[in-house]
Amino acid sequence: MFEYEEIKIHWLGHDAFWIEAKGKNIYIDPFKLAKSNLPKADIVVTSHEHFDHLNPEAINSISDENTTLIGPKICQEQLNAEIDRKKEVKELNPGESIAFEWIRISAIAAYNTHRFRDPETKTPFHPKESGHIGTIFDIDGIVIYHCGDTDKIPEMENLKPTIALIPVSGTYVMDVEEAVEAAKVIKAEVSIPMHVGRGIGELEYINEFRDKLPSFQVETLEIEED
Repeated sequence: MFEYEEIKIHWLGHDAFWIEAKGKNIYIDPFKLAKSNLPKADIVVTSHEHFDHLNPEAINSISDENTTLIGPKICQEQLNAEIDRKKEVKELNPGESIAFEWIRISAIAAYNTHRFRDPETKTPFHPKESGHIGTIFDIDGIVIYHCGDTDKIPEMENLKPTIALIPVSGTYVMDVEEAVEAAKVIKAEVSIPMHVGRGIGELEYINEFRDKLPSFQVETLEIEED
């Protein structure tokens, strides 16, 4: 767990995080949750429709009648149909924002530029036109950027968030070398590597990422589980 000015960030493995802020609980891309007694979600954000990001079993385990579900257009049908208990479902696409009383959530694009499902046709794992999102949370001026599943893209440049959650595995997303270059253009105060664990990527990549950024503050979290 990493704490920054009373905001607590818990890594639940892969791209999944639980953020405690202002007495609220935010989950991002919950998947294969191995920690019991997790609190119910006030907000669940789903970055895209792939099963390891929009996972009904995981979302149902943390949602109740007070949970707001948020995701891009491509996720809306599944969020509405497959999550049993929820307060509401809100759509959030690249370039859009949603304001709550205590937080503002914005989205930018997340996509591959050179990692292809089909190298012959150059079909990316995460096409830009699918509308997948990287999510930006502004909590009283503390800004957390969850990159989503992406390569290094122009939309990242000079975001300057307080904290950036950056994929490093090289499986469907940036590898360590590219993630290092992404961290340099994002210019976060704190960088946290992700998209390893839960069967995807090697945990050692998070230390490689840290070691290649000696002048940056990099926090390497442990997966929280029982």
